[in-house]
Amino acid sequence: MAEQQKNNPLHGVTLQKMLEHLVEVYGWEHLSTKININCFKNDPSIKSSLTFLRRTPWAREKVESLYLYTLRKMR
Repeated sequence: MAEQQKNNPLHGVTLQKMLEHLVEVYGWEHLSTKININCFKNDPSIKSSLTFLRRTPWAREKVESLYLYTLRKMR
């Protein structure tokens, strides 16, 4: 199993860590323009965003995709 995950950049990275990284890089306001979801626009917080993202697969995929993009961009 570990061998299969060796090349997966998301392996071992929690959704909370991804979201904290994105907020650090973009800030809530810019993040809400990159990913157009209300939990980033209206009174955003890590806790409320995590609750939404854990229940909404399409939104989580967008967060994961943007996270991977920022990692590639930082190299």
